[in-house]
Amino acid sequence: MIGGGQGAFIGAVHRIAARIDDEYELVCGAFSSNPEKSQASGLLLGLPANRIYNSYTELIEKEKQIPENERVQVISIVTPNHVHFDPAKAALENGFHVVLDKPMTFSLAEAKELDKVVKASGKLFCLTHTYTGYPMIKEAKQLIKAGKLGTIRKIYVEYPQGWLSSFLEGDDNKQASWRTDPGKSGIAGAMGDIGTHAFNLAEYVSGLEVTQICADINIVVAGRKLDDDGAALLKFNNGASGVLTATQIAAGEENNVKIRVYGEKGGLEWHQADANSLTLMYTDKPTEIWRTGGGYVSSFASHNTRTPAGHPEGYLEAFANLYRNFALTVKAGLEGKIATPEEQDYPSIKEGIRGMAFIENVIASGKSDKKWTEFTI
Repeated sequence: MIGGGQGAFIGAVHRIAARIDDEYELVCGAFSSNPEKSQASGLLLGLPANRIYNSYTELIEKEKQIPENERVQVISIVTPNHVHFDPAKAALENGFHVVLDKPMTFSLAEAKELDKVVKASGKLFCLTHTYTGYPMIKEAKQLIKAGKLGTIRKIYVEYPQGWLSSFLEGDDNKQASWRTDPGKSGIAGAMGDIGTHAFNLAEYVSGLEVTQICADINIVVAGRKLDDDGAALLKFNNGASGVLTATQIAAGEENNVKIRVYGEKGGLEWHQADANSLTLMYTDKPTEIWRTGGGYVSSFASHNTRTPAGHPEGYLEAFANLYRNFALTVKAGLEGKIATPEEQDYPSIKEGIRGMAFIENVIASGKSDKKWTEFTI
């Protein structure tokens, strides 16, 4: 692991997710740009001193010298956005598979360059768009793919948070400080941090791609440098339209990600507050509620379900599904096999590029006086 030391939120989430299915063992790390903090973090995690590194460059250089059957195989990068590209590029070029936290890079230009690196390296790459790991999100995708709703016409997706309703970055809050800093987060705040999740969810579930955008981007809290609120009208490549909202100033809201998709025959709805349920609505029969663990769900949903029906599976398990599927794909390759479609169902470089394109397009649209702007990559 690179990053994720003491005081970091997402590092612990990644470590828990990686361990849930016993597909990974933490063997080394460079957990902070502060060498003392990296050493202390590694020792707390039970690593031997000789596998705790003071920088990601040292980790990659020294791990590469270790015999292949002993060195690290997958490097998980959980640093702030501005420290995504360089360690990912170095890891891939030196023969390591990579799991990277989203958004993929600091800019779209970096994302395109990383795409070239991934293809040239021959190594596998996973981007942790967590919400695509939920069983009923996978079921929603499969139902739409199978034509259950008919031609898709309308998509609503939202990600409301309230944690940045006040100027937390002024109170030495580490998470707020880097996420609202243009030098570390990039050109977007809320739209980069959570808007990318909403965008990815809309495209993943529907199987469609955004082609045009009309955005309203706001900085609500005085003194903040990046957007903390926004909405966008979307046009998709089949003619469907959509609405995306992402806000971090909805006081009282937590992380209730929601998506609704409507086709000519019916619609579906999912929200994280009741992640085990998927609501299906029809024009000619009663509404149905499909549940995680039911014997009627697709192989994609059942493959990503661990517990019998009625036992809640949540955020950590969804995160773990990405790690597990990536591990199974890596292992299949080591055995000279091809992973199943269910195992290969994790976000990768394409989703990363489109996510970075969303950031740049939504911010540009918000600044534009045009009603609609083309979604360009």
